[in-house]
Amino acid sequence: MKKNLALGVDIGGTNTVFGLVDNQGNLYFEESISTTSCETPEDLVEKIHQKISQIGQLNNIIGIGIGAPNGNIFSGTIEFAPNLKWKGIIPIARLFEHQFKSDAVLTNDANAAAMGEMIYGAAKGIDDFVSITLGTGLGSGVVVHGDLVYGHDGFAGEYGHIRVINDGRICGCGRKGCLETYASATGVVRSINELESINKKDSKLNLIESPHSNDVFRLAEEGDLFSKEIVEYTAQVLGSALADFACFTSPKAYILFGGIAQSGQPFAEKVKTYMEASLLNIYKDKIEIKISELHDKNAAVLGAASLVWNQQI
Repeated sequence: MKKNLALGVDIGGTNTVFGLVDNQGNLYFEESISTTSCETPEDLVEKIHQKISQIGQLNNIIGIGIGAPNGNIFSGTIEFAPNLKWKGIIPIARLFEHQFKSDAVLTNDANAAAMGEMIYGAAKGIDDFVSITLGTGLGSGVVVHGDLVYGHDGFAGEYGHIRVINDGRICGCGRKGCLETYASATGVVRSINELESINKKDSKLNLIESPHSNDVFRLAEEGDLFSKEIVEYTAQVLGSALADFACFTSPKAYILFGGIAQSGQPFAEKVKTYMEASLLNIYKDKIEIKISELHDKNAAVLGAASLVWNQQI
């Protein structure tokens, strides 16, 4: 019997996750492939098509929702995404439509995550919030009065590329000091090499050949002093930045999603402490820092699929 399913696709700098979702948010299938292993965007689309074909679900797809870095909902293109190996302007929605013979809509990956939180997760019942995705980079989906903010060109809400450190770390976008160079999985790894500390030489991080941000948070919990410093520094930079960002839309909540956020409520509490210390008085004690409720369900895939169910294509 034919089922009506939406294909939700979350294109990340490291991995791409995709799944089949019904209009109640039930996930029927989920798979992940390496984005970096795909030499061209056409390779990525073809691999996803092959997988959906293998499980016999091509005829059940009624539409495709895609979340991607620098995804433009108006044009259906990924434009100059610094954390993707494919450069320039990529007509990704058109590539999916051609391959799957189905309508497709594209939005920024963090916007897709925000939609997922709003419909299925931690932002249920909240009309004004910002979803902060802490992955390879830092993405943000800004929701005001229940609507995502896109701006005149589709690129509103790029919090990851607001500069927070004058003449700071070089960013993939070509500028220096962007927030995502400090508060992201890659930013945490950079802190291992770039932060100076008397505890650095004795850290267990030195015993790991290619440490990941997960290693930092794990060792911090185990008491490694240098790892604890990195976590504290990351929370400080992020919390201070979120204090400034509150002036834009006065959100009721920031919702943290992604690898770093999965370290849990203790990190969220650290971020809130630093945020409160830097907030303008009129915003103090009004903004929650929440952890995504969809880590095990993939907010970005659900959010991308919801574009189909919201009849935006």
